[in-house]
Amino acid sequence: MRIGRALLLTAVTLASAVTLSACGDGGGKPNGSAGGNYVTGAGGISTVAKGSRTEAPKLDGETVDGKTLDVTSLKGKVVVLNVWGSWCPPCRNEAKYFAQVSKELADGGKDVAFVGINTRDNSKQNAVAFEENFGIAYPSLYDPDGKLILRFSAGTLNPQAIPSTIVLDKEGKIAARTLVAINGEQLRSMIDPVLAEQ
Repeated sequence: MRIGRALLLTAVTLASAVTLSACGDGGGKPNGSAGGNYVTGAGGISTVAKGSRTEAPKLDGETVDGKTLDVTSLKGKVVVLNVWGSWCPPCRNEAKYFAQVSKELADGGKDVAFVGINTRDNSKQNAVAFEENFGIAYPSLYDPDGKLILRFSAGTLNPQAIPSTIVLDKEGKIAARTLVAINGEQLRSMIDPVLAEQ
């Protein structure tokens, strides 16, 4: 039953990713229909010019390890939000890159915070085991029903696109996003330009 559900959700995720990529013009031009004036570049990574960014919604709640977290308390840092589920094969594929890049940036003293949004896991045990298995040291909000994801405006974060990654600038505004799994190089390409902003 679990395998069937995971396969169904993976199929929905892939279909959503294909649908979303088909909607973009691929020419690196602003796409207002996606919401937020995103410019889509290589690898399905979309960015927003500094003057055109919108505020991220309030994200707060319980973490998978039973603590509480309010992402607005991280203003002043670049914040990397990664939506994932332990049941999701592409999430497992990209997890090692998130663990590695978050450690590199922390060791380098960079002003970056990583926050996961764990979704559609029926138990925190699965989420905790995932984090331990992949060496994820940063906190993840527990969002089994996808309510936190739904706080994002339409076109910003598709609730079916898991994994997804959003980078917030130091003012808490959405600077970059991708609705597909990424590797370490792609992740750095989302973070480094925002980190370099004055």
